[in-house]
Amino acid sequence: MGMPLFMAIRRTAPAATAPASDGLAPAAVGSLRSRIEVLRRHRRWLLPLVVAVLLGQMAAAMITTAVQQTPTIDEPVYVGTAEVYLAQRDLRFNPEHPPLGKLIIASGLAFTDVHLDPDFTGDQTALGRHVLYESGNDPWRVMLFARLPMIALTLLFGLVVFAFARDLVGAAGGVAALALYAFSPDVIAHGSLATLDVPAAGFLLTSVWLLRRARGQPLRYLPLAGLALGAALATRMNTLAAAPVLLLLAAVSYWSARRTPGLDRRGTLRLIAYSALAAAGVALVAVAVVWATYLAVDPRPPWTTPRNVPDIRGKRGLVTAWLPVPEPYRDGMRIQFGIEYSTKGGGFLFGRRYFGSLWYYLPAAVLVKTPLGMLALWAAGAVTLLTARRLRPAAPYLLLLPAVLLAVLLDGSRGFGVRYAIFLPMFLAVAAAGVLIHRTWWAYGMTAALVVFVAVSSLRTFPYYLPYSNEAFGGPSKTRQHLHDSNVDWGQDLGRLAERLRQRYPDERVWLGYKGSGVPSYYGIDARDPLRAKPEEVRGLLLVSNSAVAKAEPGGPLEALIESSRPIDEVGHSITIFRRD
Repeated sequence: MGMPLFMAIRRTAPAATAPASDGLAPAAVGSLRSRIEVLRRHRRWLLPLVVAVLLGQMAAAMITTAVQQTPTIDEPVYVGTAEVYLAQRDLRFNPEHPPLGKLIIASGLAFTDVHLDPDFTGDQTALGRHVLYESGNDPWRVMLFARLPMIALTLLFGLVVFAFARDLVGAAGGVAALALYAFSPDVIAHGSLATLDVPAAGFLLTSVWLLRRARGQPLRYLPLAGLALGAALATRMNTLAAAPVLLLLAAVSYWSARRTPGLDRRGTLRLIAYSALAAAGVALVAVAVVWATYLAVDPRPPWTTPRNVPDIRGKRGLVTAWLPVPEPYRDGMRIQFGIEYSTKGGGFLFGRRYFGSLWYYLPAAVLVKTPLGMLALWAAGAVTLLTARRLRPAAPYLLLLPAVLLAVLLDGSRGFGVRYAIFLPMFLAVAAAGVLIHRTWWAYGMTAALVVFVAVSSLRTFPYYLPYSNEAFGGPSKTRQHLHDSNVDWGQDLGRLAERLRQRYPDERVWLGYKGSGVPSYYGIDARDPLRAKPEEVRGLLLVSNSAVAKAEPGGPLEALIESSRPIDEVGHSITIFRRD
């Protein structure tokens, strides 16, 4: 992805097609025209080839990750719920998240012969364990087919990133943006999982891209933007914070498309009214999508409110009560409000365990887990959007929504991972391409060099994308010293741990402190819980998930065991193997 490639993809300058000057001989004119024609022919196949290569390497990385990783903490719940959707058409499990993301997962499960006990009774966590480990199903196969639709969707969002950036600054910008997206460790890590973060963010990006296009053809693109917004709302509850921003952008797009010079006061008022109606139309389409996803799962009334739904009052309670959405959606919102603003639990940042919430947790985590070259291009692109006259109209579309969503997240208490801000590498990849509005060698050279830096940093972490951190913070092997949970250890390496034990530590006595949803015995790990034995009995190998290490209580039994052991190995940068003599 060097500078010559960016320059080759760049549009042929108008001067190159100008008529020959009087000073050129006919033979020279013919040679020049021939070379221009060759460049044009090459450009026709070069651009699709580069896009295919970038998406191909991303697909290979995600599929490899999906094949090797065991279920993360959240995935079994979504997979079990998706199977209930298929087999029983029932919404009772996982009501805190709307159905669309799980319906996408179900599209992969439809190609497997998953057995589900129709008489199962238990909560959603038990359901996931039942489907994967207790019903005779092959969890490796089930998880792969659950993850494949998400991988395909992540690749399609890459095309949206490319198209959005190309609309702004041309083909070279599209390639630069796609490269940043395709090499993003966070997007690869979470795009290869059967979870909801990437699809929700991708649908928001798609909606914003369509709203930007609506500035030229509002009647064509505004309804499509409403569909994409509805898909986001029907995937994750936290996308509701994006709705007011997107509806404002819808009105702005219609205004820009229909505004003409010399409008009088009456014409201006009429245009304002039409713009508001256009935004209302987008909202109606989005709400219709939400209703359709619920009815697609279970069209039978009535809905019975789950017992774990909290009583949310105040402004949030009023919003929940007045939104024109299905009753299961309202209850899901109440559950989410209860989770997002809970003061229970705590987090881990830069080696310090804390309780409650830290407003700067997500910005700090993004700083740790984003490639340095990507951070530089994000900053340069944002500045260019705000200062370059030609790009300034695009700034609200690319910068306003991420800023609002990030501000909302800072007010919550979800210090569990950058996956909550996975929209940043999507939107800011497009923004970064704005640097190429400066059609100079230094702009192309700087962009190419930084993209290569990002690619090298990303490829070096293969296939351990989940625990990635950039070079300034020591790389993937040091992430556990700064962060925890889905930033580094989400239960994904149970299978790799089993293989390591078979290869290097056969016949050893094993004690396991595992944080995850997998069942160790299924993978052949015969281990005991070190916290259920006397300290003097814990001898041999002590295996501890790094999230458990980070959250070990000071002076508690796990910390005492760890401090009296010596680390001898690690698996996937997420599980540490200690020797305890």
